[in-house]
This record gives sequence, C-alpha cells and structure tokens, in this order.
Amino acid sequence: MAAPLTPLALRNAITEALWANVKSYELAEVCEHLGLEPQRPNEDPHSSKRSYVNARLLGMDLAHLAEIARKVDEQFGDEDLAKVLARLGAKGVAGELKNLIFAADGPKPKIVLRDAVNNVIEIVENAQYCLVYDRPLTERGLTWQELVDWWIATRQPSSGDERRHARDLYERLWRSMAGNGPEQVLFRTYCERYARPGGFELPALIPQVYLHYDPYTRRHYPDRQGPLQRQRMDFLLLMPHRARVVIEIDGRLHYADEDGRADPQRYAAMMAEDRALKLSGYEVYRFGAAEFTRPQDAQALLAAFFDDLLTRHSCVPAADTTSHFGQVHTSP
Repeated sequence: MAAPLTPLALRNAITEALWANVKSYELAEVCEHLGLEPQRPNEDPHSSKRSYVNARLLGMDLAHLAEIARKVDEQFGDEDLAKVLARLGAKGVAGELKNLIFAADGPKPKIVLRDAVNNVIEIVENAQYCLVYDRPLTERGLTWQELVDWWIATRQPSSGDERRHARDLYERLWRSMAGNGPEQVLFRTYCERYARPGGFELPALIPQVYLHYDPYTRRHYPDRQGPLQRQRMDFLLLMPHRARVVIEIDGRLHYADEDGRADPQRYAAMMAEDRALKLSGYEVYRFGAAEFTRPQDAQALLAAFFDDLLTRHSCVPAADTTSHFGQVHTSP
C-alpha cells in the first residue's frame, strides 16, 4: 500500500510542474493567477524558479496544496503531478448532472422519460412532495449558497432576508427525514458545524436523493438484482471537481429480513450496488444505525468524519460562529 501523501510531497510536485511548464518571465503572473503571493521586492524568478514557487507554498496544509495542484493540473496537464494527485483518492464522475430529485416529504414521485433523445424526465405524480434542482453545476459542485439561491428564486418571496429563507430550506429538508433519528442526527451535525456565513461556500448536504427510478422494470422483473434495488440515497454531497459522495445509514433491513433474520442475499445485493457506484466514480460511506444510539457520541464521530472528508476534497470550513440556519440543536 502506498504511503499517505504528505504536504511536502505535494508541494514538491507542484514546484516541479511549474518549473517544467512555465517560463521564468511568466512565473510571477502564473503564480498570482493560481492565488499565490505576488512577487516581492528583490525577488527574481529568473534566478531559481523552484525557490520562487516553493517560497509561496511553504506553510500550506494538504487541503490548500491540493487546491493549487488541481489548478496547475487543469492548466498544464502535467503527467507527474496528475499521478501525485491521484494518491489523494478523490475522483470525479463523468457526465453532467441533469436531474437532482430530492427531499420527498410525502408519497413517492412517479417519474417518466419524456424525451429519450435529450434525457428529459417528468414527474407525473406527487411532484408537490419533492424538490428538483434544475441548475447546471459549477466547478465548485453544489454549495449551500447555491442551494439557498435556488430555493429563494423558485419561491419568489416578496420579503424576508436570506437567513430566514435559509432556515425555511433547512426545515423543508428536515421534513424529508421525519421519523428517522440517525439521519436527522447526521444532518443536524453537519449543519451546526458548517452552515455558517463563511461556510456557505461548502458543499450542501442533500438528503433523500433519487438515484434510480424504474417501476416498470421492477414490476415485470421482481427478482432482478442490480442498481434498481436502491432507488434513493440517504445523502449526497456534490463536491468540487465532479466528485460525488454518497452517505448511507444502515439499519437492520439492510442486512436482515423483515423478521430480523440475517439475509446474505440482501447484503450481497447492497454490496454489488456499492461496487457499481464506486466504479462510476462515486465515493460511498456507510454508517451503522447502532453508531447513533448515543447522540453525543454520534455527533463527535460525525464531526471528525466530516472534517476529514472536507479536507480530503480541499473544502476547508471557515472559522465562524454565526449560523445562517440559526439554532438547529433541536428539530424544527
């Protein structure tokens, strides 16, 4: 197994990529374009391009270095840097997001493919119970800010500030998890920790996202195994650089039958679905419902998990204490 990637190794890889691909007379401008410090008095990139770049990267943590490295890779396509970046493990998903249907708080939506050529779908029943995000994604993925902006635009409110509308969105998402204590603990922990003014540029945690929906195939082939077994994900994070993270909380019915007996076939089908998702570029993380029996322990576990996950994807939470959602310590 390869050793974990260190800040030193990534810093050296960025330095070598810029040394190999950028002329000395262009280096100061390129570094500024990447978000690095401008040239200081008495500095000369012509004397040593490596020293010039390295001085600007010193002191950066792995998350910040990864962000710079991805920019360098996108601009110059350096093969050696790409190999180092691959050790971070974050992989993008091919294709564009077209249909994000989520947070149903009533009967299951019935969906048809209206235009097979252009992949246009339509919710023909129960559309009023779910949300449909219909905007293209940026390189940042889908942030809380973008989700709140969409929420405000689709409701065309006559009054009220952004904070109030953000709270309304939080309450609407909360309703889609009604009666599911572990999911609510996970959602609340994330919002308490990251949904703040500076943290509004972080990825939105989207609950109850429809992944597959084909009632006709299920009706005609009830014994069929495969991706249609999982119609809905518990949570989805649309990260920068096309990375997509699925989070699931497994209760007894994920590995046992209705009578509580172990069901190896059900468990195997779930693992097969996970493999298919991972091969498509998704990251899949599972929690056992038993990990949520003590809410305080669960919150500590989740806080550490999300900190590591966001760092891995170069999403660094801002240090702030005022939540856009207000107090979310109890259910709405």
